[in-house]
Amino acid sequence: MGPRSLKASACGLTLVAVLAAGNGELPDPALLSAGNFTTLERGASAFSVPVATLDTERLAGFLKGREQFNEAWVVAPDPSGVWGLGPTFNEDRCARCHENNGRAAAVADHGEAELGALVRLSIPGQDEHGGPKPHPVYGDQLQNRGIAGRVPAEGRALVVYREHEASFADGETIVLRRPEVQLAEMQFGDPGAITMLSLRIAPAMVGLGLLEAVPEAALIAIAEQQGRHGISGRPNYVWDEEAGRMALGRFGWKAGQPNLRQQTASAFFGDIGATSHFFPEENCPDAQAQCRDIPSASKCGGQGGCTSNYRPEVVPSRLSNIALYLQALAVPARRDADDEITRRGERLFSAANCSACHVAEMKTGSKTAIASAANQVIRPYTDLLLHDMGDDLADGRPEYQASGREWRTPPLWGIGLLRAVNGHGDLLHDGRARNVTEAVLWHGGEAEASRDAFRALRKADREALVKFVESL
Repeated sequence: MGPRSLKASACGLTLVAVLAAGNGELPDPALLSAGNFTTLERGASAFSVPVATLDTERLAGFLKGREQFNEAWVVAPDPSGVWGLGPTFNEDRCARCHENNGRAAAVADHGEAELGALVRLSIPGQDEHGGPKPHPVYGDQLQNRGIAGRVPAEGRALVVYREHEASFADGETIVLRRPEVQLAEMQFGDPGAITMLSLRIAPAMVGLGLLEAVPEAALIAIAEQQGRHGISGRPNYVWDEEAGRMALGRFGWKAGQPNLRQQTASAFFGDIGATSHFFPEENCPDAQAQCRDIPSASKCGGQGGCTSNYRPEVVPSRLSNIALYLQALAVPARRDADDEITRRGERLFSAANCSACHVAEMKTGSKTAIASAANQVIRPYTDLLLHDMGDDLADGRPEYQASGREWRTPPLWGIGLLRAVNGHGDLLHDGRARNVTEAVLWHGGEAEASRDAFRALRKADREALVKFVESL
């Protein structure tokens, strides 16, 4: 398939190619969740469509990034994949955690954290840049896999759910579940009582390039406006490896990454065990001798065997291709927006002040990684800011300026298509909520008043609000 036919194929999938909906009229702008980055796809591939406005060169980069996103990593000299897996790791490719570019499922009761579920680790204190301080023996992420017969896995994380009943004002009850992490088969001993653990679920990836393109000043302005209304949203500031300075965090459950290149490099390093110019040394704490002693693929290549000459396992072109892939994923258009119940749900969403943090509308800036992303009105329903969500959602693990009770407001666009894309509706940072209703009931802290307003609604109104959220 040549570049011209590739371009036509991509455009055929996206909204821009079908904006003239038979009568020559454009759809209601409110349906365009992401401006010209919107797609009409609503099936299993709804999170996998490239934007239609990519030029031939960018489309080729997107397609290469998609290929590399799904490519397996292996241990050298295995010829079946990319060299550089491990020595310890969680999965062997990006797509294991982000199936169909969507959201990982919650860990089953008494199941093991894997396939997009993992456990972050740290101890009290901060690293040299103010980030979480890694555990001296296990690092900052528990790796449940190692190179077979050569490097042991660090251990396993099992999840057990504790259930309790919550009630609505009209007397209806619902069972909520809270996950508890239990570490098992820890290869290097008990990590100690001071170790902070945080169970995390891989999020969906649509619209990331647009969120990266929202100017910092716009997010600060939102924080200032919230402050005038008693909401204390604030940006996280994190270390930007390439710039060598602190920068506003946008990505991750606590906004711990400043951009998609670093987010990608961090995932390669933590999840797959692959080095890059961001993270050039293998992820092997001093106590893990077998991990440290195994030859690194970053020093083994071609016919020259293993040498002292370093090259990153994630070469710059691969990092750029995958970052472009993430930047160019289209966002599904809204559904059922004209439905009377959906409209009522939208009014109730606003009346409960959910929109204070899940900000409906933003605008991208003029300087963007993809030119067509500039100056787009988007409707992600997030502010990308940190908020205190109360004790019930707290993980007790700080991340840069985010406290153990604070989380970044997740975007809501595409949330109603999770079942179509991934076959489940598990929400929140650890997947404990099995649907939107449960997710709302876990809100506390700054969101407590909104949660209580939802609980006070009659059943039909609660269902309307949920239907609105699932239309996004």
